[in-house]
Amino acid sequence: MKTIGEICNLSELKIGQTAVVKSINITNKNVKRHLLDMGLTKGTKVSIKKIAPMGDPIDILLRGYELAIRKADLKQIEVEVIK
Repeated sequence: MKTIGEICNLSELKIGQTAVVKSINITNKNVKRHLLDMGLTKGTKVSIKKIAPMGDPIDILLRGYELAIRKADLKQIEVEVIK
């Protein structure tokens, strides 16, 4: 489990942990645009809600709704742990 204040990839968090998005480094412009359109922007607070049995995808809670994202994309999102 990551500690408060630690900078890591969103894919490294465990269920129940909360973090703030620091940067989105996704190279695929279509995927990046889709995530931005869904509200995953710099400064957004996100929590890990569920992880699929095989570890992919991962459900995150942001802005009052759940969003399932592939682990490969989560590895390119840098966050700071706040809880």
